[in-house]
Amino acid sequence: MTQNRDKVHTCAHAPNATTPLTEQPTQQKPTAFQSIAAGMIAGGIEATVTYPTEFVKTQLQLQGKATPAQQASSTMHATKHFTGPLDVIRVTLKQHGVLGLYRGLSALVIGTASKAGVRFLVFDQMKALLADKDGKVSGPRMMIAGLGAGVMEAVIAVTPTETIKTKLIQDQNLLKPRFKGLIHGTRIIIAEQGISGIYQGVTTVIARQGANSAVRLAAYGMMREKLTVRYEGKSVPAYATFGIGAIAGIITVYTTMPLDVLKTKMQATDARQRYKNSADCAVQTFKDEGVFAFWKGATPRLGRLIFSGGIVFTCYEEVIRLFRLF
Repeated sequence: MTQNRDKVHTCAHAPNATTPLTEQPTQQKPTAFQSIAAGMIAGGIEATVTYPTEFVKTQLQLQGKATPAQQASSTMHATKHFTGPLDVIRVTLKQHGVLGLYRGLSALVIGTASKAGVRFLVFDQMKALLADKDGKVSGPRMMIAGLGAGVMEAVIAVTPTETIKTKLIQDQNLLKPRFKGLIHGTRIIIAEQGISGIYQGVTTVIARQGANSAVRLAAYGMMREKLTVRYEGKSVPAYATFGIGAIAGIITVYTTMPLDVLKTKMQATDARQRYKNSADCAVQTFKDEGVFAFWKGATPRLGRLIFSGGIVFTCYEEVIRLFRLF
């Protein structure tokens, strides 16, 4: 009698064998509001934690191969030349203190929170549209969803905030910096260059963000699907989410670095005087600095994306999990 009761108890709690994993409660698709909110929270946390690496990367990418005459000019965008990532940190701490490493942070936090919200919303919605009848999304379709998310975030959030961030960082290198902060700097940029001044380099940003999101989200999505199967539809542990997010970040760095370098150069304060367009920027960079210039700043960017990938995906999944409790 006891054995029969145990069997009934076990059967009552066992999942229906014919029910696909995607129909389990933990696998419910997030709503649009949940995607935006979770993405913005995750993006804001990630940007704040990893910003110094972004600052170092941007400094290294901004400096070109300057002549003595250019280096003597107070308006030259690379008045300070750095020998590497550690030299950027050393010089910045010496001249501006710890806060110097956070120059432009507010612009990036706003931008990263906004772009993460847009990214996860568009990615989740496009995945739902591209899923097959069993709710599964193939690798190529996952990349298309990531590409769409990247293009949308580039236009809506990334271009203006990244342009302002780059100009704020570059301004700090001048002998007489002009910008007092985010609001003051933005006001001057718009007054002198119009709205197009904060949409500088939009083509390269779209290319970079599209490639970034296609690679990063597809890599993460495919790895997460494997983990979901392994954990039999249950919640994937935070440490596992962090790990696959970090791996997705590593893959993204080395496949998209040239686009990131061109994006930074096209958003410099003197880009309009130096380059005709993105193609001209690529040609000049190759002629003046060589092929390895396209991977300049890869080390700090790698450091950032390893942690940012882990942080942003982990925070996103945890916030979504909290939403599902209510």
